[in-house]
Amino acid sequence: MSGKESVFTLRPALDTDEAFLFELRKATMTEHLARVGEPSDDTEHRARLLHRYDTARVICIDGAPAGLLKAHRTDAEWVVVQLQIAPALQGRGIGERALHTVLRAAQADALPVTLKVLKGNPAQRLYERLGFEIVGEDERQFHMRRAPRASAEIEAE
Repeated sequence: MSGKESVFTLRPALDTDEAFLFELRKATMTEHLARVGEPSDDTEHRARLLHRYDTARVICIDGAPAGLLKAHRTDAEWVVVQLQIAPALQGRGIGERALHTVLRAAQADALPVTLKVLKGNPAQRLYERLGFEIVGEDERQFHMRRAPRASAEIEAE
C-alpha cells in the first residue's frame, strides 16, 4: 500500500446503489441479528435497507463504495440510523470518519447524537471511544447517546 491517504467521500444513495447496499447489509448484519434473535432473511434485510433511504449516504473510498451511513436531524437530536462498513475495509477508521461528519453537524447545532447498537456488536467499542454512553437498552440492543460538547472539550479532541 502506498503512503498516500485514501479519499473519503459521502454521497447520497441512488437507486442503483441498492444491490451493493443489500449485500453490504447481509455481510455486516446477519450474524449480529441472528445472535440476538432478530429476523435476518432477505425480506427483512430489504425492509431495513429501504427504511429512511432518503437519509442514506454511500461512504466511498477513492470513489468506490465502501459502506453506508444513514443519519438525520430532528428538532431535538441527530439520529444515526445505520452505519455499515464492508467487512474487508473494517478496522481502518472509515466508520469513525463517517461518524465524525454527524458529530460535527450535531456540534454545530448544539444537539446530542443518538444511536442503537445490537448487543455484542463490536461497533459498540467505537461508539464508546467517540463519547457515546449507554442511556437505555431493550432485550436486543443498547441505546446510546453522545451529549453536545463544550467548546473546550472539542479543542481537546
